[in-house]
Amino acid sequence: MAVNRRLNTDADFEEAMNGKNQIRVFQDNHQINNGGQIIRFDQKTIVIQSSVSDLAYHGRNECEFFEIKK
Repeated sequence: MAVNRRLNTDADFEEAMNGKNQIRVFQDNHQINNGGQIIRFDQKTIVIQSSVSDLAYHGRNECEFFEIKK
């Protein structure tokens, strides 16, 4: 069973990044990214890598982020 945990704080993002758990990203109630890992974040942007050449930059205030724990 997978558990989805919403990421809000710097500590949440840090824990998800260090745990290398997969992330789901929603924007305007639509899923726009699924299955990548956080590789970097700051106050404005979360960077998610889904494969070697696939990087996605998401606005921290425009999106909702959920960690998928199995």
